[in-house]
Amino acid sequence: MARAVERAVMQETATGLGDLRERLDSARSVTVLTGSGISAESGLPTFRGVGGLWRTHRVEELASPQGFARDPRLVWTWYNERRTAHKGVEPSPAHAALARIEERVPDFTLATQNVDSLHVRAGSRNVLELHGKLREAKCTRCDARRPFDDAFDLEAIEHECGGMWRPDIVWFGEALPQDVLEAAFAAAHRADLMLVVGTSGMVQPAASLATKRVTSAYVVEINPEETALTPEVDRSIRARASDVLPQLAT
Repeated sequence: MARAVERAVMQETATGLGDLRERLDSARSVTVLTGSGISAESGLPTFRGVGGLWRTHRVEELASPQGFARDPRLVWTWYNERRTAHKGVEPSPAHAALARIEERVPDFTLATQNVDSLHVRAGSRNVLELHGKLREAKCTRCDARRPFDDAFDLEAIEHECGGMWRPDIVWFGEALPQDVLEAAFAAAHRADLMLVVGTSGMVQPAASLATKRVTSAYVVEINPEETALTPEVDRSIRARASDVLPQLAT
């Protein structure tokens, strides 16, 4: 009952963050979990909002190994649209604030469900990209990697080994990279403070990082809306990350 009362009290806005700053200043290990909400603050459309192909094609055609095998040019066309959208926006104040916070914490890990590289561009260093990254392609056969910038050349999909270059993204039906996932769970396990920023808490296994089954940290959710994780956390701040995180980074 006491914990329920605390949660009710902590449904707050971006004011009165002095005690949270104190927690951050004293923390030895901090883990951050971010989702699409932090990128939306940069003006980046959500996953299904980029390009019109979602309206005329099923998800299985655009974001699955089976869809890629059937029509790799179609899949790359859509991902090229997404890459162009990523390049067209800048990291938000929230992205920049997390990079500054990292400089102050002895053990800092940022686990993100986003593939847009905005955390990397903002200067964050210890970033675990749980769902991959849309700045590299990987070979379906030999697992080689190669970076690409604005768009991937549709005439260069075939790799010399006999495989095909595909986006380095975790698609529907695929497991997250085991080494990345293990590193994220290890960080959550040793954290004494966790910030959950801009995620709905619906996508597993990433969302489980912020639950008490995984972490004993003091968990703070920063999101304008209530989420599936709200009942799990110690504190919910109902505000934009760009209004909260810069205050914590000062």
